[in-house]
Amino acid sequence: MAGLIKRSDIDEVRQRVNIAEVVGQYVTLKSAGVGSMKGLCPFHDERSPSFHVRSQSGFYHCFGCGEGGDVYTFVQKMDHISFQEAVERLAGTIGYPLHYEEGGKAADTSNRTRLLAANSAAEEFFRSQLLTPEAEKGRVFLGDRGFDALAAERFGVGYAPQSYDALSKKLTGAGFTIAEITEAGLVSQGDRGTYDRFRGRLVWPIRDVSGATIGFGARKLYDDDQGPKYLNTPETPVYHKSRVLYGLDLAKKDIAKSRQVVIVEGYTDVMACHLAGITTAIATCGTAFGSDHITVVRRVLGDSDDPAQASKGEVVFTFDPDEAGQKAASRAFAEESRFAAQTFVAVPPEGLDPCDVRISRGDEALREVVRSRRPMYEFMIRRVMDQCDLNTVEGRTQALRAAVPVVHKIRDRVIRDGYARELAGWLGMNPVDVAREINQAAKAQPGTGVSSGGGSSVVAATAPDTGQPYNLSALSNDPVTLLERDGLMVMLQHPDAVGAERARAVLETHVSHGALALVRDAMVSAFEHYNTPSWVTKVTEETPPALAALVGQLSVAPLPQKPDHVERYAQGVTGSLLDRELLRKKAELMSLLQRSDATAEGYRGLQEQLVAIEAERRALRED
Repeated sequence: MAGLIKRSDIDEVRQRVNIAEVVGQYVTLKSAGVGSMKGLCPFHDERSPSFHVRSQSGFYHCFGCGEGGDVYTFVQKMDHISFQEAVERLAGTIGYPLHYEEGGKAADTSNRTRLLAANSAAEEFFRSQLLTPEAEKGRVFLGDRGFDALAAERFGVGYAPQSYDALSKKLTGAGFTIAEITEAGLVSQGDRGTYDRFRGRLVWPIRDVSGATIGFGARKLYDDDQGPKYLNTPETPVYHKSRVLYGLDLAKKDIAKSRQVVIVEGYTDVMACHLAGITTAIATCGTAFGSDHITVVRRVLGDSDDPAQASKGEVVFTFDPDEAGQKAASRAFAEESRFAAQTFVAVPPEGLDPCDVRISRGDEALREVVRSRRPMYEFMIRRVMDQCDLNTVEGRTQALRAAVPVVHKIRDRVIRDGYARELAGWLGMNPVDVAREINQAAKAQPGTGVSSGGGSSVVAATAPDTGQPYNLSALSNDPVTLLERDGLMVMLQHPDAVGAERARAVLETHVSHGALALVRDAMVSAFEHYNTPSWVTKVTEETPPALAALVGQLSVAPLPQKPDHVERYAQGVTGSLLDRELLRKKAELMSLLQRSDATAEGYRGLQEQLVAIEAERRALRED
């Protein structure tokens, strides 16, 4: 029996390993002062960072739950392994040879280590099989979806042969027992003994956040396969589907850097996104996106309730427009409040999934799908409205009552007030009537954060829920918000460079960010003073008090252009906003056209409107 690791080696590995780098594989850390890093605690669910790591001392501590220790303690608790396994794993990462009290190398008999080793060996086997003649159908499947050999290698895609025991024989020949590969979920037990779980399928390795292969997802290729379309590893000591996200090992660094995560629905969608440059894409593995997944994503995203940080993060869901996609959207919306970051929905056109978009329209088209994302609240409001006939009073009333619970769920008062106004505009109703309905819903369901009387209403916006004025620094850095911000800035600072007619058209376009939408509303109310010395003053007077500071900052913040290029810049920014609005209208018309009968009355009119929109867009580009 092998002895214990020598104490001197344990101390040496602890000293050589940077604890911040190890913790950073699981938690997004940010500077918290000299020598200190902080992030969201991985041991309890929290909304503001209280988990601190100090590399110099080699220790971590959470001021929220009290968890603390050194790098070994952290790895033991995160991966549920023994102390000796933690030392051996960390020594392996730095290439340090360990010595044992009784001499020699300790036998690698740990349960977790053996299961991971079995999965790693299985991955190697599957990848080698993809090159065999039998795997031709698998290679064709990948090729038809735009994935070449390099893409398959990058994502570790393999092929499980049509054999009941090919993998079993390979692994037992490598020294693994039937009990071990059964526990790893690689074989199943039948009346006649064990048989390979994955047969005649393309296989994707599923890895944990550190990059270790913990399971597989397999897609059937043959018509005589009676199993499900996708088959995953069952629950094992190392694979828990409710906490696993495919592609997170590849995406984690870019998610932390960009503060954005894109959640898609399948393995090929993740591959397509990454190959198109959307390297923050991840997917669940055979299960709905749930609360445990949110906990994992928030830690990597660095999602925080700090008002100065919350609006900087983005969670973008992609959903198919079919019934299953709509159900997935509803489930995601039910959990939306658990994120402090802003949530968005990106719906690919014409019922395509992200992989199909890349195949049929290219990488840029797929990137545009993500860029044209819509806020989750807008998406859900529009969704319930689409189920009503807005051409009748009864239908609009029904739509209002269906949309009120969505609006009334919004926690940020400024954003909630903005959507109340938007909803009134979409329905063609008086904002006061819409506010009354939302306030009545708040009274019926107390404790939601919506004012129920006596104070401000949903149309008279006050400060956000933090009670602090809304500042420019609270705006996110996503392209949509930046464009909207720059458009308002240029009209506040240089109204002469835009012109009243063009400015009025820009102010009529859709603004997705709630706070900026309220500033836009104030500009519309004060528009009679446009391009006069009192323009900014009048806009400030029309703005809710909590946003007065934001208007002041928008009116003085530096614009990214040289002094002699102001007019060109102003035309470019406002032109982009106008073009975006035309694209939005075009998408709505296309959707309506697809739902209409070509012989129905008004069909030609819809086509003529599309032609007119394209003409407007050409004119904008020529200008």
